[in-house]
Amino acid sequence: MASPRLLACRQFKACTNRRLISDRALECPLRVDSDGGFEPVIDTSGEEAVTLLREYKSSYRALVTDINLKGKMDGWEVAQHAREIEPEFPVVYMSGAAAADWTSKGVPNTIMLAKPFAPAQLLTAVSNLLNRD
Repeated sequence: MASPRLLACRQFKACTNRRLISDRALECPLRVDSDGGFEPVIDTSGEEAVTLLREYKSSYRALVTDINLKGKMDGWEVAQHAREIEPEFPVVYMSGAAAADWTSKGVPNTIMLAKPFAPAQLLTAVSNLLNRD
């Protein structure tokens, strides 16, 4: 059985039938995701992540995104698009400077990980969102 895929974004990464979205700074968390049974998918911009979600939405189970991304779209916008595609899509945000904006700019029922954080925290956050009833 294949591991769930994660779509990640920051300067971007992702998650399928359990994928995450995040960026280059997610190298350590991506290793943890692989150890935790997730197959990470890496992309380079918010726009590309949204395109993947639109075209292959059933392949992804969660989004992990940094706020500051390569391209015109930030992590807040990527998450909004993900929720337009799938209203209950799990989202984990990661940020250092923008963490305080989560309550006003984040979509509902998400998790914010303030940097720096331990790789196990990312795995726990994704698992918690995927296991909600």
